[in-house]
Amino acid sequence: MTPRVRGASVCVSSFLREGRPGIRRIIARVLFSKAVKSPLTTDYIVVGSGIAGLRAAIEIATAERDVVLLTKDLPTDSNTEQAQGGIAAALGEEDEIALHEQDTLSAGDGLCDPQAVRMLVEQGPRCVYELIGWGADFDQDGLRLAFTREGAHSKNRVLHRGDSTGHEIVRALLEKASTFPNIRFLKRTFTAALRMEGARCAGVLAIDESDGRRIPIAARAVLLASGGCGQVYRETSNPPQATGDGMALAAAVGAEMMDMEFIQFHPTALAVPGAPRFLLSEALRGEGAYVRGGDGRRFLSEYHPKGELAPRDVVARAIVEETRRHGHPRAYLDLTHLGDRDLRKRFPKIFETVLALGLDLRKDLIPILPAAHYAMGGVRTDLRGRTSVPSLYAAGEVAATGVHGANRLASNSLLEGLVFGMAAGSAMLEETGTGSGGMVAEGPPAGVPDASADAVAAEIRTLAWEKIGIVREREGLRGAVARLTELASGAREIPATRRGLETGNMAHVALMIGRSALFREESRGAHFRKDFPERDDAHWKVHTRLIGDALAKSEPVPAERVER
Repeated sequence: MTPRVRGASVCVSSFLREGRPGIRRIIARVLFSKAVKSPLTTDYIVVGSGIAGLRAAIEIATAERDVVLLTKDLPTDSNTEQAQGGIAAALGEEDEIALHEQDTLSAGDGLCDPQAVRMLVEQGPRCVYELIGWGADFDQDGLRLAFTREGAHSKNRVLHRGDSTGHEIVRALLEKASTFPNIRFLKRTFTAALRMEGARCAGVLAIDESDGRRIPIAARAVLLASGGCGQVYRETSNPPQATGDGMALAAAVGAEMMDMEFIQFHPTALAVPGAPRFLLSEALRGEGAYVRGGDGRRFLSEYHPKGELAPRDVVARAIVEETRRHGHPRAYLDLTHLGDRDLRKRFPKIFETVLALGLDLRKDLIPILPAAHYAMGGVRTDLRGRTSVPSLYAAGEVAATGVHGANRLASNSLLEGLVFGMAAGSAMLEETGTGSGGMVAEGPPAGVPDASADAVAAEIRTLAWEKIGIVREREGLRGAVARLTELASGAREIPATRRGLETGNMAHVALMIGRSALFREESRGAHFRKDFPERDDAHWKVHTRLIGDALAKSEPVPAERVER
Protein backbone atom coordinates (compact mmCIF):
# COMPACT_ATOMS: atom_id res chain seq x y z
CA MET A 1 0.00 0.00 0.00
CA THR A 2 1.39 3.43 -0.86
CA PRO A 3 1.72 6.08 1.85
CA ARG A 4 -1.50 7.72 2.92
CA VAL A 5 -2.10 11.42 2.43
CA ARG A 6 -1.01 13.18 5.60
CA GLY A 7 -1.27 16.57 7.19
CA ALA A 8 -4.34 18.05 5.54
CA SER A 9 -7.19 15.71 6.31
CA VAL A 10 -9.41 14.95 9.23
CA CYS A 11 -10.19 11.44 10.37
CA VAL A 12 -13.81 10.50 9.72
CA SER A 13 -13.97 7.10 11.39
CA SER A 14 -15.45 8.54 14.58
CA PHE A 15 -18.47 10.14 12.88
CA LEU A 16 -20.97 7.42 13.61
CA ARG A 17 -20.21 7.40 17.33
CA GLU A 18 -22.17 10.65 17.47
CA GLY A 19 -25.30 9.07 16.04
CA ARG A 20 -26.63 9.46 12.51
CA PRO A 21 -25.58 12.98 11.56
CA GLY A 22 -27.33 15.18 8.99
CA ILE A 23 -25.88 15.69 5.56
CA ARG A 24 -24.29 19.06 6.40
CA ARG A 25 -22.52 17.68 9.46
CA ILE A 26 -21.19 14.76 7.41
CA ILE A 27 -19.84 17.11 4.76
CA ALA A 28 -18.25 19.39 7.32
CA ARG A 29 -16.27 16.53 8.79
CA VAL A 30 -15.46 14.64 5.57
CA LEU A 31 -13.85 17.60 3.83
CA PHE A 32 -10.23 18.59 4.14
CA SER A 33 -9.77 21.50 6.50
CA LYS A 34 -7.64 23.20 3.87
CA ALA A 35 -6.24 22.24 0.50
CA VAL A 36 -2.96 20.41 0.10
CA LYS A 37 -0.15 22.48 -1.41
CA SER A 38 2.54 19.86 -1.98
CA PRO A 39 2.63 16.87 -4.35
CA LEU A 40 0.64 13.85 -3.19
CA THR A 41 0.87 10.12 -3.75
CA THR A 42 -2.06 7.80 -3.11
CA ASP A 43 -3.25 4.40 -4.27
CA TYR A 44 -6.20 5.61 -6.36
CA ILE A 45 -7.84 8.84 -7.47
CA VAL A 46 -11.57 9.33 -8.00
CA VAL A 47 -12.69 12.52 -9.77
CA GLY A 48 -16.27 13.33 -8.81
CA SER A 49 -18.50 12.81 -5.81
CA GLY A 50 -21.76 11.64 -7.39
CA ILE A 51 -23.17 8.16 -7.03
CA ALA A 52 -20.57 6.46 -9.28
CA GLY A 53 -17.59 8.13 -7.66
CA LEU A 54 -18.74 7.52 -4.10
CA ARG A 55 -19.63 3.88 -4.81
CA ALA A 56 -16.24 3.27 -6.43
CA ALA A 57 -14.40 4.93 -3.55
CA ILE A 58 -16.25 2.74 -1.04
CA GLU A 59 -15.35 -0.38 -3.04
CA ILE A 60 -11.68 0.58 -3.04
CA ALA A 61 -11.63 1.59 0.62
CA THR A 62 -13.24 -1.70 1.64
CA ALA A 63 -10.12 -3.41 0.26
CA GLU A 64 -8.03 -1.23 2.60
CA ARG A 65 -6.56 0.89 -0.16
CA ASP A 66 -6.25 4.66 -0.06
CA VAL A 67 -8.42 6.93 -2.18
CA VAL A 68 -8.22 10.63 -2.87
CA LEU A 69 -11.61 11.88 -4.05
CA LEU A 70 -11.59 15.24 -5.83
CA THR A 71 -14.65 17.45 -6.07
CA LYS A 72 -14.56 20.92 -7.57
CA ASP A 73 -17.18 22.19 -5.14
CA LEU A 74 -18.75 20.26 -2.25
CA PRO A 75 -19.42 16.51 -2.28
CA THR A 76 -23.15 17.16 -2.63
CA ASP A 77 -22.74 19.34 -5.74
CA SER A 78 -23.43 16.73 -8.40
CA ASN A 79 -26.12 15.59 -10.79
CA THR A 80 -26.88 12.79 -8.34
CA GLU A 81 -27.80 15.29 -5.66
CA GLN A 82 -30.24 16.94 -8.10
CA ALA A 83 -31.94 13.69 -9.17
CA GLN A 84 -35.64 13.83 -8.39
CA GLY A 85 -37.53 10.89 -9.85
CA GLY A 86 -35.81 7.81 -8.47
CA ILE A 87 -33.77 4.71 -9.15
CA ALA A 88 -35.13 1.86 -11.27
CA ALA A 89 -34.74 -1.77 -10.23
CA ALA A 90 -36.85 -4.90 -10.67
CA LEU A 91 -37.71 -5.37 -7.00
CA GLY A 92 -41.51 -5.37 -7.07
CA GLU A 93 -43.55 -8.55 -6.75
CA GLU A 94 -45.11 -8.04 -10.20
CA ASP A 95 -41.85 -7.10 -11.89
CA GLU A 96 -39.15 -9.21 -13.54
CA ILE A 97 -35.52 -8.59 -14.44
CA ALA A 98 -36.32 -9.62 -18.02
CA LEU A 99 -38.99 -6.92 -18.25
CA HIS A 100 -36.60 -4.24 -17.01
CA GLU A 101 -34.11 -5.51 -19.55
CA GLN A 102 -36.61 -5.33 -22.40
CA ASP A 103 -37.75 -1.84 -21.45
CA THR A 104 -34.13 -0.63 -21.40
CA LEU A 105 -33.41 -2.17 -24.79
CA SER A 106 -36.57 -0.72 -26.30
CA ALA A 107 -35.84 2.78 -25.04
CA GLY A 108 -32.28 2.54 -26.40
CA ASP A 109 -33.64 2.35 -29.96
CA GLY A 110 -31.37 -0.39 -31.24
CA LEU A 111 -28.03 0.77 -29.85
CA CYS A 112 -27.90 -0.73 -26.36
CA ASP A 113 -25.11 -3.19 -25.66
CA PRO A 114 -27.08 -6.29 -24.56
CA GLN A 115 -24.30 -7.41 -22.21
CA ALA A 116 -24.19 -4.05 -20.48
CA VAL A 117 -27.96 -4.01 -20.09
CA ARG A 118 -27.98 -7.53 -18.69
CA MET A 119 -25.31 -6.57 -16.16
CA LEU A 120 -27.30 -3.46 -15.14
CA VAL A 121 -30.61 -5.19 -14.54
CA GLU A 122 -29.20 -8.35 -12.95
CA GLN A 123 -26.82 -6.64 -10.52
CA GLY A 124 -29.08 -3.65 -9.91
CA PRO A 125 -31.40 -5.21 -7.29
CA ARG A 126 -28.47 -6.40 -5.15
CA CYS A 127 -26.82 -2.98 -5.36
CA VAL A 128 -30.03 -1.22 -4.35
CA TYR A 129 -30.55 -3.56 -1.39
CA GLU A 130 -26.96 -2.87 -0.39
CA LEU A 131 -27.70 0.86 -0.54
CA ILE A 132 -30.77 0.35 1.65
CA GLY A 133 -28.59 -1.60 4.07
CA TRP A 134 -26.31 1.44 4.27
CA GLY A 135 -29.23 3.57 5.36
CA ALA A 136 -30.90 4.87 2.19
CA ASP A 137 -34.52 5.53 3.18
CA PHE A 138 -36.91 5.19 0.25
CA ASP A 139 -40.64 5.82 0.40
CA GLN A 140 -42.81 2.94 1.52
CA ASP A 141 -46.37 1.81 1.03
CA GLY A 142 -47.10 0.35 4.44
CA LEU A 143 -44.29 -2.08 5.17
CA ARG A 144 -43.26 -2.45 1.53
CA LEU A 145 -41.17 -0.31 -0.76
CA ALA A 146 -43.25 2.08 -2.84
CA PHE A 147 -42.68 2.08 -6.61
CA THR A 148 -43.80 4.52 -9.25
CA ARG A 149 -43.73 4.31 -13.04
CA GLU A 150 -41.98 6.62 -15.47
CA GLY A 151 -41.92 6.95 -19.23
CA ALA A 152 -41.23 3.76 -21.26
CA HIS A 153 -41.34 1.48 -18.18
CA SER A 154 -43.82 -1.39 -18.40
CA LYS A 155 -44.03 -1.81 -14.62
CA ASN A 156 -43.93 0.33 -11.50
CA ARG A 157 -40.26 -0.15 -10.58
CA VAL A 158 -38.89 3.30 -9.67
CA LEU A 159 -37.95 3.69 -6.00
CA HIS A 160 -38.03 7.22 -4.68
CA ARG A 161 -37.72 9.46 -1.66
CA GLY A 162 -40.31 12.13 -2.39
CA ASP A 163 -38.80 14.13 -5.23
CA SER A 164 -35.34 14.26 -3.64
CA THR A 165 -34.14 10.72 -4.28
CA GLY A 166 -30.65 11.77 -5.30
CA HIS A 167 -30.19 13.78 -2.13
CA GLU A 168 -31.11 10.76 -0.03
CA ILE A 169 -28.71 8.49 -1.95
CA VAL A 170 -25.82 10.97 -1.60
CA ARG A 171 -26.54 11.27 2.12
CA ALA A 172 -26.42 7.51 2.58
CA LEU A 173 -23.26 7.09 0.52
CA LEU A 174 -21.45 9.92 2.28
CA GLU A 175 -22.40 8.46 5.63
CA LYS A 176 -21.01 5.09 4.52
CA ALA A 177 -17.86 6.77 3.19
CA SER A 178 -17.39 8.49 6.53
CA THR A 179 -16.67 5.12 8.12
CA PHE A 180 -13.48 4.74 6.06
CA PRO A 181 -10.45 6.74 7.22
CA ASN A 182 -8.70 5.85 3.97
CA ILE A 183 -11.12 7.89 1.81
CA ARG A 184 -9.77 11.44 1.60
CA PHE A 185 -11.83 14.25 0.13
CA LEU A 186 -10.37 17.36 -1.48
CA LYS A 187 -13.06 20.02 -1.73
CA ARG A 188 -13.10 22.91 -4.19
CA THR A 189 -10.23 21.30 -6.06
CA PHE A 190 -10.51 21.41 -9.83
CA THR A 191 -9.03 18.58 -11.90
CA ALA A 192 -7.26 20.46 -14.66
CA ALA A 193 -5.39 17.69 -16.49
CA LEU A 194 -4.53 14.00 -16.49
CA ARG A 195 -0.85 13.21 -16.00
CA MET A 196 0.71 10.45 -18.05
CA GLU A 197 3.57 8.06 -17.46
CA GLY A 198 4.26 6.82 -20.97
CA ALA A 199 0.99 5.44 -22.30
CA ARG A 200 -0.69 5.01 -18.91
CA CYS A 201 -2.55 7.48 -16.77
CA ALA A 202 -0.59 7.94 -13.55
CA GLY A 203 -2.36 10.78 -11.80
CA VAL A 204 -3.87 14.22 -12.16
CA LEU A 205 -2.97 17.86 -11.99
CA ALA A 206 -5.42 19.61 -9.70
CA ILE A 207 -5.89 23.29 -8.87
CA ASP A 208 -6.70 24.55 -5.40
CA GLU A 209 -9.39 27.14 -6.03
CA SER A 210 -8.60 29.05 -2.85
CA ASP A 211 -5.27 30.31 -4.18
CA GLY A 212 -4.89 28.88 -7.69
CA ARG A 213 -1.91 26.69 -6.77
CA ARG A 214 -1.40 23.47 -8.69
CA ILE A 215 -1.35 20.10 -6.94
CA PRO A 216 0.21 17.09 -8.73
CA ILE A 217 -1.27 13.82 -7.44
CA ALA A 218 0.21 10.43 -8.39
CA ALA A 219 -1.75 7.16 -8.24
CA ARG A 220 -1.95 3.64 -9.61
CA ALA A 221 -5.14 4.47 -11.48
CA VAL A 222 -7.61 7.31 -11.98
CA LEU A 223 -11.40 7.05 -12.19
CA LEU A 224 -13.36 9.79 -13.95
CA ALA A 225 -16.78 9.99 -12.32
CA SER A 226 -17.24 13.66 -13.08
CA GLY A 227 -20.77 13.64 -14.47
CA GLY A 228 -22.19 15.07 -17.66
CA CYS A 229 -22.03 18.10 -19.89
CA GLY A 230 -25.46 19.76 -19.70
CA GLN A 231 -23.98 23.23 -19.24
CA VAL A 232 -22.84 23.08 -22.87
CA TYR A 233 -26.47 23.97 -23.69
CA ARG A 234 -28.25 27.26 -23.06
CA GLU A 235 -31.32 25.47 -21.67
CA THR A 236 -30.38 22.73 -19.23
CA SER A 237 -31.61 21.01 -16.11
CA ASN A 238 -28.03 20.33 -15.00
CA PRO A 239 -26.24 22.09 -12.13
CA PRO A 240 -23.45 24.61 -12.87
CA GLN A 241 -20.75 21.97 -12.31
CA ALA A 242 -21.81 19.89 -15.36
CA THR A 243 -19.34 21.36 -17.87
CA GLY A 244 -18.09 18.10 -19.38
CA ASP A 245 -14.68 18.25 -17.70
CA GLY A 246 -14.11 14.48 -17.55
CA MET A 247 -14.96 14.01 -21.21
CA ALA A 248 -12.56 16.78 -22.22
CA LEU A 249 -9.80 15.44 -19.95
CA ALA A 250 -10.08 11.93 -21.38
CA ALA A 251 -10.19 13.09 -24.99
CA ALA A 252 -7.11 15.25 -24.41
CA VAL A 253 -5.00 12.15 -23.63
CA GLY A 254 -6.33 10.17 -26.57
CA ALA A 255 -9.13 8.17 -24.95
CA GLU A 256 -11.75 6.82 -27.31
CA MET A 257 -15.09 8.61 -27.11
CA MET A 258 -18.37 6.98 -28.14
CA ASP A 259 -21.84 8.12 -29.21
CA MET A 260 -21.28 11.78 -28.34
CA GLU A 261 -24.23 12.80 -30.53
CA PHE A 262 -26.78 11.26 -28.17
CA ILE A 263 -27.86 13.99 -25.75
CA GLN A 264 -31.14 13.46 -23.94
CA PHE A 265 -33.40 16.47 -23.58
CA HIS A 266 -35.79 16.22 -20.67
CA PRO A 267 -39.22 17.24 -21.96
CA THR A 268 -40.55 18.93 -18.83
CA ALA A 269 -38.33 21.68 -17.44
CA LEU A 270 -40.03 24.60 -15.75
CA ALA A 271 -40.34 27.44 -18.28
CA VAL A 272 -41.09 30.54 -16.22
CA PRO A 273 -39.41 33.64 -17.73
CA GLY A 274 -36.43 34.70 -15.65
CA ALA A 275 -36.34 31.50 -13.58
CA PRO A 276 -33.81 28.64 -13.93
CA ARG A 277 -34.87 25.58 -15.93
CA PHE A 278 -35.83 23.62 -12.84
CA LEU A 279 -36.59 19.98 -13.64
CA LEU A 280 -40.18 18.78 -13.26
CA SER A 281 -39.67 15.07 -12.68
CA GLU A 282 -40.98 12.50 -15.11
CA ALA A 283 -42.57 10.92 -12.05
CA LEU A 284 -45.22 13.65 -12.28
CA ARG A 285 -46.40 12.09 -15.53
CA GLY A 286 -45.98 8.67 -13.96
CA GLU A 287 -48.47 9.76 -11.31
CA GLY A 288 -50.94 10.88 -14.00
CA ALA A 289 -50.02 14.42 -15.09
CA TYR A 290 -51.06 15.48 -18.60
CA VAL A 291 -49.08 17.50 -21.14
CA ARG A 292 -51.16 20.17 -22.88
CA GLY A 293 -50.44 22.59 -25.69
CA GLY A 294 -50.96 26.32 -25.48
CA ASP A 295 -54.53 25.77 -26.67
CA GLY A 296 -55.20 23.40 -23.76
CA ARG A 297 -55.30 20.28 -25.93
CA ARG A 298 -53.56 17.01 -25.01
CA PHE A 299 -51.51 16.06 -28.05
CA LEU A 300 -48.93 13.39 -27.13
CA SER A 301 -51.15 10.47 -28.18
CA GLU A 302 -50.87 11.84 -31.73
CA TYR A 303 -47.11 11.21 -31.60
CA HIS A 304 -46.90 7.94 -29.63
CA PRO A 305 -49.42 5.35 -28.38
CA LYS A 306 -48.10 5.68 -24.81
CA GLY A 307 -48.96 9.37 -24.72
CA GLU A 308 -47.51 11.02 -21.63
CA LEU A 309 -45.48 7.89 -20.87
CA ALA A 310 -43.72 7.80 -24.25
CA PRO A 311 -39.91 7.82 -24.28
CA ARG A 312 -38.32 11.15 -23.45
CA ASP A 313 -37.02 11.89 -26.94
CA VAL A 314 -40.50 11.47 -28.41
CA VAL A 315 -42.10 13.74 -25.81
CA ALA A 316 -39.40 16.41 -26.16
CA ARG A 317 -39.67 16.57 -29.96
CA ALA A 318 -43.45 16.50 -29.80
CA ILE A 319 -43.46 19.54 -27.51
CA VAL A 320 -41.04 21.39 -29.80
CA GLU A 321 -43.15 20.55 -32.87
CA GLU A 322 -46.43 21.45 -31.18
CA THR A 323 -45.20 24.82 -29.95
CA ARG A 324 -43.71 25.61 -33.38
CA ARG A 325 -46.77 24.48 -35.35
CA HIS A 326 -49.28 26.44 -33.29
CA GLY A 327 -47.13 29.43 -32.40
CA HIS A 328 -47.25 28.89 -28.65
CA PRO A 329 -44.12 29.81 -26.65
CA ARG A 330 -44.44 26.82 -24.32
CA ALA A 331 -46.47 23.76 -23.37
CA TYR A 332 -48.02 22.98 -19.99
CA LEU A 333 -48.05 20.24 -17.38
CA ASP A 334 -51.50 19.67 -15.92
CA LEU A 335 -52.04 17.99 -12.53
CA THR A 336 -55.28 19.76 -11.65
CA HIS A 337 -57.30 16.57 -12.11
CA LEU A 338 -55.28 14.75 -9.42
CA GLY A 339 -57.13 16.38 -6.58
CA ASP A 340 -57.25 13.27 -4.41
CA ARG A 341 -53.43 12.96 -4.28
CA ASP A 342 -51.20 14.72 -1.78
CA LEU A 343 -48.86 16.40 -4.23
CA ARG A 344 -47.12 18.44 -1.54
CA LYS A 345 -46.13 15.23 0.25
CA ARG A 346 -45.21 13.22 -2.87
CA PHE A 347 -43.28 16.04 -4.58
CA PRO A 348 -42.28 18.45 -1.79
CA LYS A 349 -39.31 20.10 -3.52
CA ILE A 350 -41.14 20.58 -6.81
CA PHE A 351 -44.28 21.77 -5.03
CA GLU A 352 -42.47 24.43 -3.01
CA THR A 353 -40.27 25.57 -5.91
CA VAL A 354 -43.26 26.09 -8.17
CA LEU A 355 -45.24 27.70 -5.36
CA ALA A 356 -42.45 30.25 -4.79
CA LEU A 357 -42.96 31.35 -8.40
CA GLY A 358 -46.66 31.93 -7.83
CA LEU A 359 -47.95 28.63 -9.25
CA ASP A 360 -49.79 25.78 -7.54
CA LEU A 361 -49.48 22.21 -8.84
CA ARG A 362 -53.02 21.52 -7.63
CA LYS A 363 -54.67 24.45 -9.41
CA ASP A 364 -52.49 25.82 -12.21
CA LEU A 365 -51.13 24.69 -15.54
CA ILE A 366 -47.34 24.67 -15.18
CA PRO A 367 -45.37 26.07 -18.17
CA ILE A 368 -42.76 23.68 -19.55
CA LEU A 369 -40.16 23.35 -22.32
CA PRO A 370 -37.46 20.73 -22.95
CA ALA A 371 -33.93 21.20 -21.62
CA ALA A 372 -30.61 19.35 -22.03
CA HIS A 373 -30.53 16.69 -19.36
CA TYR A 374 -28.26 13.67 -19.89
CA ALA A 375 -25.43 12.44 -22.12
CA MET A 376 -25.76 8.85 -23.30
CA GLY A 377 -22.33 9.03 -24.93
CA GLY A 378 -18.98 9.79 -23.36
CA VAL A 379 -15.69 8.04 -22.67
CA ARG A 380 -15.94 4.51 -24.07
CA THR A 381 -15.45 1.83 -21.43
CA ASP A 382 -15.82 -1.90 -21.08
CA LEU A 383 -18.12 -3.46 -18.48
CA ARG A 384 -15.57 -2.81 -15.72
CA GLY A 385 -15.00 0.87 -16.40
CA ARG A 386 -11.72 0.49 -18.29
CA THR A 387 -11.10 3.06 -21.03
CA SER A 388 -8.78 2.75 -24.02
CA VAL A 389 -6.05 4.50 -21.98
CA PRO A 390 -4.30 2.14 -19.54
CA SER A 391 -5.03 2.86 -15.85
CA LEU A 392 -7.75 5.38 -16.76
CA TYR A 393 -11.32 4.42 -15.79
CA ALA A 394 -14.69 6.08 -16.17
CA ALA A 395 -18.12 5.47 -14.61
CA GLY A 396 -21.46 7.22 -14.48
CA GLU A 397 -22.63 9.83 -16.95
CA VAL A 398 -19.10 10.65 -18.15
CA ALA A 399 -18.79 7.06 -19.44
CA ALA A 400 -20.31 5.30 -22.43
CA THR A 401 -20.83 1.61 -21.68
CA GLY A 402 -23.59 1.17 -24.25
CA VAL A 403 -26.14 0.51 -21.52
CA HIS A 404 -28.33 3.47 -22.55
CA GLY A 405 -28.03 3.10 -26.31
CA ALA A 406 -29.51 6.03 -28.18
CA ASN A 407 -31.93 7.05 -25.45
CA ARG A 408 -31.70 6.40 -21.70
CA LEU A 409 -34.64 4.77 -19.96
CA ALA A 410 -35.87 6.99 -17.14
CA SER A 411 -34.25 6.41 -13.73
CA ASN A 412 -31.62 4.02 -15.08
CA SER A 413 -28.84 6.56 -14.55
CA LEU A 414 -28.64 6.23 -10.77
CA LEU A 415 -28.69 2.46 -11.10
CA GLU A 416 -25.88 2.65 -13.64
CA GLY A 417 -23.82 4.75 -11.21
CA LEU A 418 -24.19 2.11 -8.50
CA VAL A 419 -23.54 -0.95 -10.67
CA PHE A 420 -20.73 0.38 -12.83
CA GLY A 421 -19.17 2.48 -10.07
CA MET A 422 -18.81 -0.70 -8.03
CA ALA A 423 -17.42 -2.56 -11.05
CA ALA A 424 -14.87 0.17 -11.80
CA GLY A 425 -13.70 0.29 -8.19
CA SER A 426 -13.22 -3.48 -8.19
CA ALA A 427 -11.28 -3.40 -11.47
CA MET A 428 -9.00 -0.61 -10.27
CA LEU A 429 -7.85 -2.80 -7.40
CA GLU A 430 -6.21 -5.08 -9.94
CA GLU A 431 -3.88 -2.34 -11.18
CA THR A 432 -0.22 -3.25 -10.71
CA GLY A 433 1.29 0.20 -11.14
CA THR A 434 3.22 1.71 -8.26
CA GLY A 435 1.69 5.16 -8.17
CA SER A 436 5.24 6.36 -7.60
CA GLY A 437 4.78 9.68 -9.32
CA GLY A 438 7.33 9.22 -12.09
CA MET A 439 5.20 11.25 -14.47
CA VAL A 440 6.16 13.44 -17.36
CA ALA A 441 6.12 17.16 -16.68
CA GLU A 442 3.22 19.09 -18.13
CA GLY A 443 2.69 22.69 -19.15
CA PRO A 444 -0.23 24.81 -17.98
CA PRO A 445 -3.59 23.21 -18.86
CA ALA A 446 -5.54 24.60 -21.82
CA GLY A 447 -8.17 27.19 -21.00
CA VAL A 448 -9.89 30.36 -22.14
CA PRO A 449 -8.63 33.71 -20.77
CA ASP A 450 -10.80 34.75 -17.85
CA ALA A 451 -11.64 38.08 -19.41
CA SER A 452 -13.44 36.40 -22.31
CA ALA A 453 -14.70 33.23 -20.57
CA ASP A 454 -18.27 34.40 -19.93
CA ALA A 455 -18.77 35.64 -23.49
CA VAL A 456 -17.28 32.49 -25.00
CA ALA A 457 -19.38 30.23 -22.75
CA ALA A 458 -22.55 32.10 -23.73
CA GLU A 459 -21.74 31.68 -27.42
CA ILE A 460 -21.05 27.95 -26.98
CA ARG A 461 -24.37 27.43 -25.19
CA THR A 462 -26.34 29.31 -27.82
CA LEU A 463 -24.65 27.48 -30.70
CA ALA A 464 -25.25 24.11 -29.07
CA TRP A 465 -28.89 24.84 -28.26
CA GLU A 466 -29.80 26.24 -31.66
CA LYS A 467 -27.71 24.04 -33.97
CA ILE A 468 -26.86 20.83 -32.03
CA GLY A 469 -30.05 20.62 -30.01
CA ILE A 470 -33.30 18.70 -30.23
CA VAL A 471 -33.70 19.03 -34.02
CA ARG A 472 -30.57 19.05 -36.21
CA GLU A 473 -29.70 19.44 -39.90
CA ARG A 474 -26.54 19.46 -42.01
CA GLU A 475 -25.97 23.16 -42.65
CA GLY A 476 -26.62 24.15 -39.06
CA LEU A 477 -24.29 21.44 -37.83
CA ARG A 478 -21.56 22.42 -40.28
CA GLY A 479 -21.73 26.04 -39.20
CA ALA A 480 -21.67 25.11 -35.52
CA VAL A 481 -18.71 22.75 -35.99
CA ALA A 482 -16.75 25.42 -37.87
CA ARG A 483 -17.30 28.03 -35.16
CA LEU A 484 -16.71 25.60 -32.29
CA THR A 485 -13.44 24.56 -33.92
CA GLU A 486 -12.34 28.20 -33.72
CA LEU A 487 -13.46 28.51 -30.11
CA ALA A 488 -11.77 25.25 -29.08
CA SER A 489 -8.57 26.38 -30.81
CA GLY A 490 -8.74 29.54 -28.72
CA ALA A 491 -8.38 27.46 -25.55
CA ARG A 492 -4.65 28.02 -25.25
CA GLU A 493 -2.09 26.74 -22.80
CA ILE A 494 -2.38 29.47 -20.21
CA PRO A 495 -2.42 29.54 -16.40
CA ALA A 496 -6.19 29.86 -16.45
CA THR A 497 -8.53 29.67 -13.49
CA ARG A 498 -11.36 27.19 -13.14
CA ARG A 499 -13.69 29.47 -15.11
CA GLY A 500 -11.39 29.59 -18.10
CA LEU A 501 -10.66 25.88 -17.95
CA GLU A 502 -14.34 24.94 -17.75
CA THR A 503 -15.07 27.11 -20.77
CA GLY A 504 -12.29 25.45 -22.73
CA ASN A 505 -13.72 22.05 -21.77
CA MET A 506 -17.20 23.12 -22.89
CA ALA A 507 -15.84 24.18 -26.30
CA HIS A 508 -14.12 20.83 -26.83
CA VAL A 509 -17.12 18.78 -25.67
CA ALA A 510 -19.59 20.79 -27.78
CA LEU A 511 -17.32 20.26 -30.77
CA MET A 512 -17.27 16.49 -30.19
CA ILE A 513 -21.07 16.45 -29.97
CA GLY A 514 -21.42 18.53 -33.11
CA ARG A 515 -18.96 16.49 -35.17
CA SER A 516 -20.57 13.22 -34.09
CA ALA A 517 -24.07 14.56 -34.86
CA LEU A 518 -22.93 15.63 -38.33
CA PHE A 519 -21.37 12.21 -38.92
CA ARG A 520 -24.51 10.18 -38.06
CA GLU A 521 -26.80 10.60 -41.07
CA GLU A 522 -30.02 9.15 -39.66
CA SER A 523 -32.47 9.80 -36.82
CA ARG A 524 -32.39 7.48 -33.82
CA GLY A 525 -33.33 7.94 -30.18
CA ALA A 526 -32.27 11.33 -28.89
CA HIS A 527 -30.49 12.21 -32.17
CA PHE A 528 -32.90 13.69 -34.72
CA ARG A 529 -31.78 14.90 -38.14
CA LYS A 530 -34.44 16.82 -40.05
CA ASP A 531 -32.58 16.01 -43.28
CA PHE A 532 -32.34 12.30 -42.38
CA PRO A 533 -35.60 11.75 -40.46
CA GLU A 534 -35.68 7.93 -40.62
CA ARG A 535 -33.83 5.30 -38.61
CA ASP A 536 -31.35 3.49 -40.89
CA ASP A 537 -30.34 0.12 -39.44
CA ALA A 538 -28.63 -0.93 -42.65
CA HIS A 539 -25.94 1.74 -42.25
CA TRP A 540 -26.18 3.14 -38.74
CA LYS A 541 -26.94 0.36 -36.28
CA VAL A 542 -23.44 1.10 -35.01
CA HIS A 543 -21.75 3.18 -32.35
CA THR A 544 -19.81 6.23 -33.44
CA ARG A 545 -16.25 6.30 -32.16
CA LEU A 546 -14.07 9.38 -31.94
CA ILE A 547 -10.34 9.50 -31.23
CA GLY A 548 -8.83 12.94 -31.68
CA ASP A 549 -10.20 14.18 -34.99
CA ALA A 550 -10.93 10.72 -36.39
CA LEU A 551 -14.55 9.52 -36.49
CA ALA A 552 -15.47 5.95 -37.36
CA LYS A 553 -18.26 3.41 -37.04
CA SER A 554 -18.05 0.41 -34.74
CA GLU A 555 -19.02 -3.09 -35.74
CA PRO A 556 -22.83 -3.50 -35.96
CA VAL A 557 -24.49 -3.59 -32.56
CA PRO A 558 -25.64 -7.14 -31.66
CA ALA A 559 -29.31 -8.00 -31.93
CA GLU A 560 -31.29 -7.26 -28.77
CA ARG A 561 -32.59 -10.72 -28.02
CA VAL A 562 -33.98 -11.18 -24.56
CA GLU A 563 -34.21 -14.72 -23.26
CA ARG A 564 -37.38 -15.36 -21.31
